Amino acid sequence: MATVITPGAFRDMVDERRRGDRSFAVVDTRPRESYEGWRIAGAVHYFYKPFHEFDRDDFEAETGLGPGDTIVTTCAKGKASRDLAKELTAAGYDDVFVLEDGMRSWAGVYDRVAVPLPDAGEGPLDVVQIQRRAKGCLGYLVAGGFASDADGRAAVAPSDGSDRVAVAPSDSSDRVAVAIDVSRHGDEWRAAAADLDASIAAVLDTHVHADHLSGGRALADDLGVPYHLPAAAADRDVAYAFEPLARNETLDVGGTDLKALATPGHTDDGASYLIGRSAVLTGDTLFTDSVGRTELQFAANEEDPADGDGSVDRDGTGVGDAASAATDTARESAGAATGAERLYDSLHRTLLAEPDDVVVLPGHFAVGNDGTTGDAVPGEPVTTTVGDARREIAVLDLDRKPFVDRITATLPEKPPNYESVIAANRGVEAPADETAAIELELGPNRCAVETGEESTADDD
Repeated sequence: MATVITPGAFRDMVDERRRGDRSFAVVDTRPRESYEGWRIAGAVHYFYKPFHEFDRDDFEAETGLGPGDTIVTTCAKGKASRDLAKELTAAGYDDVFVLEDGMRSWAGVYDRVAVPLPDAGEGPLDVVQIQRRAKGCLGYLVAGGFASDADGRAAVAPSDGSDRVAVAPSDSSDRVAVAIDVSRHGDEWRAAAADLDASIAAVLDTHVHADHLSGGRALADDLGVPYHLPAAAADRDVAYAFEPLARNETLDVGGTDLKALATPGHTDDGASYLIGRSAVLTGDTLFTDSVGRTELQFAANEEDPADGDGSVDRDGTGVGDAASAATDTARESAGAATGAERLYDSLHRTLLAEPDDVVVLPGHFAVGNDGTTGDAVPGEPVTTTVGDARREIAVLDLDRKPFVDRITATLPEKPPNYESVIAANRGVEAPADETAAIELELGPNRCAVETGEESTADDD
């Protein structure tokens, strides 16, 4: 009988295989188009539907796998793969596993990774990187020391001409923490805080995301703590309440300053968060090997909600007449160029102006359609430093005009369902239920540009 394994157990198997401690093959039964669009790294394709007639010779010829191989089957939701596993065991395959709930469950697998930081002579400070490995999304828990004001959230005297606000714990934990770029699976941030005996005192997003559904507001509501967006998000007609973080506003997180840096470009509302003198959370502005793309906000047509007057559909083409489609394309191109200009300034005047040893903590790592992650190793910290980014990311060597030309000439495929994701994160739409939310997010993030240079939902 085949063994059904949880996504967490499968994650551990994948890590064991990467270390050379285990050998197995993943067989993906989804339609070819779905397999080509997003899959587990190293998976082989064998299309199968429940109650299809199974032919062992055909399976072996197509996959190259025999009864002596260890096999893990997967599909969209876990139905077809479970049926195939039964057929395989009946055909003499002795070591067969089924990924519980298929690719839907794989999309919700996380790693919580402690980030090494330079000794900046500051008080207690821990940063946990919360990795969503199938999508490449990165969120953070930043934990300082004790609360500055045990009575609640209170403004204290500014030391540098900017607003400075202390955040206080929401329970009896010893340490104060903030959660940043939280996904729908907020329990991962709760668990990270519990591991450090810290209380989440505020929740922040770096911008209105286009590739995944934010869980920031929901987590803040559950905990009864403030939810922050960059102040510029107000200009994107965000429909729900949030507390704006203005340029240079600082939160006191248990004795560690978290300073909001305005870094527009990827989106108009983009911000980065400087953590003391040790690290900067760069959202989708700067990655370890690339920079953020600049057209998604404009391609989503936020100014003209979908009402048949030239809005855009899921693949970015117009659903109105040809003239409206041309207008949409022109707007997207102009917006991408404007965003690239702003991105250049955000990178060179703000982020790259920080000291070389400041650790860069990005909002994503790249996940290819084939499931590979480049130089990033899930389960290990995904970081660079300001100095290494300046030296190793070739596009950062370009002057303004060549930079803008490069960014706008190499726009990659858009994230799946990005218009609906943006609308949900602005609070103007909402998935009907959990199943709809899962389907909306399936697939890798595609928030980085493709510079052309090498860097050192389906039915069962």
